[in-house]
Amino acid sequence: MFEKIKNIFWDFDGVLIDSNDVRTNGFREIFHEYPKNLVDQLIEYHVKNGGLSRYDKVKYFYEKILTKSISETQVAEYSNSYKSIMLNHLLNKKYLINDSLNFIKKNQSKNMFLVSASDEKELKIICEYLGLKKYFIEVKGSPTTKKENLENLLIEYNLESENSVLIGDSFNDYEAAISNGINFYGYNNKLLRSYDYIEKFQDLEI
Repeated sequence: MFEKIKNIFWDFDGVLIDSNDVRTNGFREIFHEYPKNLVDQLIEYHVKNGGLSRYDKVKYFYEKILTKSISETQVAEYSNSYKSIMLNHLLNKKYLINDSLNFIKKNQSKNMFLVSASDEKELKIICEYLGLKKYFIEVKGSPTTKKENLENLLIEYNLESENSVLIGDSFNDYEAAISNGINFYGYNNKLLRSYDYIEKFQDLEI
């Protein structure tokens, strides 16, 4: 199937960059003043929902775990604190996943797009600093959802869904792909092996 693919949408965290632990610790840092058992509940939600944005996760922590209301201003403040932590840690090439990155470099005849739940401005800064931006036609992130970004890109570039695939490491990525009628391949998450799955890109023939 993969040899027929013309358009590849890439998730970022866990697929191109080994940042999941860094992002998990980021939530612990911004909510350090709260009891550990409550923050642990957020971390569990965060790990299970890798394709959701930090904005959704901050709201979830307040509204579902703390059972408190939170203003959009507060959400933005927490998100900006989280962004500062991420930029302090992730501007480092040691986190890049060479398996997927080498595949991207070798297959530039395909239309490549980066679609992440990470904050779009932060994402572009990281990609520019690490030399990744040049490999992608567009780099899209939150607060627009992954589902909406996929839909918008398919329409803007007049892409055929049957010739498109999203490669991600979460069930949210799978749901975003399916909702847009495109193919999905899991990567770097053994729980996704019940779907089409890539063990190593070096073994993938296209």
